[in-house]
Amino acid sequence: MRSLETGIHEECGVFGVMAPEPCDVAGLSYYGLYALQHRGQESCGIVVDNQGHFASHKDLGLVSEVFTPDILSRLPKSTMAVAHTRYGTTGGTNRSNCQPLEVNHRKGRMALAHNGNLSNAGPLRRELELSGAIFHTTSDTEIIAYIITRERLQAPSLEEAVSRAMNVLEGAYSLVLMSPQKLICARDPHGFRPLCYGKRPDGTYVAASESCALKAVGAQRIREVEPGEILVFQNGQVVSHREHCGEKEKRFCVFEYIYFARPDSVIDGVSVHASRRLAGKILAMAHPAEADLVIGAPDSGLDAALGFSQESGIPYGMGLLKNKYIGRTFIAPGQGERLDSVKIKLSAIEESVKGKRVVLVDDSIVRGNTIGRVVGLLREAGAKEIHVRISSPPFLHPCYYGTDIDSEEFLIACRYSVPQICRHIGADSLGYLPLEALGRLAGGGGFCSACFNGDYPTHIPKDIRKDWMTQIDDGKGME
Repeated sequence: MRSLETGIHEECGVFGVMAPEPCDVAGLSYYGLYALQHRGQESCGIVVDNQGHFASHKDLGLVSEVFTPDILSRLPKSTMAVAHTRYGTTGGTNRSNCQPLEVNHRKGRMALAHNGNLSNAGPLRRELELSGAIFHTTSDTEIIAYIITRERLQAPSLEEAVSRAMNVLEGAYSLVLMSPQKLICARDPHGFRPLCYGKRPDGTYVAASESCALKAVGAQRIREVEPGEILVFQNGQVVSHREHCGEKEKRFCVFEYIYFARPDSVIDGVSVHASRRLAGKILAMAHPAEADLVIGAPDSGLDAALGFSQESGIPYGMGLLKNKYIGRTFIAPGQGERLDSVKIKLSAIEESVKGKRVVLVDDSIVRGNTIGRVVGLLREAGAKEIHVRISSPPFLHPCYYGTDIDSEEFLIACRYSVPQICRHIGADSLGYLPLEALGRLAGGGGFCSACFNGDYPTHIPKDIRKDWMTQIDDGKGME
């Protein structure tokens, strides 16, 4: 049993919409979430402002399962909505953790959608509990909601309350909030997680984790929400509050380019597809192979495989077929589920790989089980040689900013050398992306690579574990 079986460490997608006139904002949110489904397959929700009151629907499941035509028809036409799609780890899979989170307090109502993870979640939660706060979820989103609400009791506006809350929040958070009057976006000063906004031809503003969701609802991307920036959408206007901009060095999660984001998204001016293709080219130069065919592990390995092929001159082909109805194995909640899903998710195309020397390009190796099974599938299909190339460096450290990277005891690169990992997964050779190449993938901008080199941008309490909720629940605290 792995250490993540309690506690919430999630990667999610957020979406918000503000229209000039009442319209089907729930429908727009539905299509926005559909475009962000790759960011979370565990639960989803939509909250619509209904003339000062909130109407909502949230549940476990995929967007298409949770929001049937009948459910969508019950959500009223309005000018504002926020939406969220989520994945978490085992132990946090329950309806109470579904977002957006709704809050009723003395100054009004608020709905909050959050992507990221607070690195100081444990200490903050304990502080709030000791002051009398009662938590109903195991998500750090509720911590953010408590702190914003606390500040709102003294602040003159919701955006000022968000600004004051940002003084105590540490870690990754891209937020979309809604009050009965305003839609607000906020991004942490390091800019760990993506957040952008755009505009439809009818004047409707849309905010989303990725630009692919803007395109899905017919919005033209305007720009990214800058690290530390707070944007307020109200009365057809957009007002930027920049008091937290430039406070800290930009440290965008480079793994967004490697794995999480959709290839057709543009983040901070960098095409995700182009970034992955570049990774493949760098791999071909750093770790060449004599082979007959280059294939990618669907889906996030395909772009890098194309780049490897272009740089090496080895033909690119289709060697693995993906069952499109199975979720991403990386974010399956438990190890047993992860292995079972690999068996039905992928199949090797014997005609393509039989008797050939194959270069298999994938985005990462975390625990080593999934890639080992894929290598086995290719062996069974008759591949003569299998040379594995990984478009990221080895994972050596856990992530505390929203990516499901295990504690070091579960990371295969912490226990074995590269030659040992190669033998463990059954490959003929293995090559990782050089650590120094990460900056090129991010377009030269500031990025976070803590999961590869341990350089954490924020303070991490010495005794923090990935299962920080367990420490609190069993009374051990975080001191």
